[in-house]
Amino acid sequence: MIDKTLLEILACPACKSDIELKGDKIVCKKCGRKYPIRQGVPVMLIDEAE
Repeated sequence: MIDKTLLEILACPACKSDIELKGDKIVCKKCGRKYPIRQGVPVMLIDEAE
């Protein structure tokens, strides 16, 4: 789904912490925000987070 190299580069736009892939969401390890993945593209916008 998402390349592991890309996951290593990405960080939470809200708190700048590391993220991880959980199911069909990208989840911040620190603040817990969940970012959607649409058509294989992570949508790393604070307004789109759950």
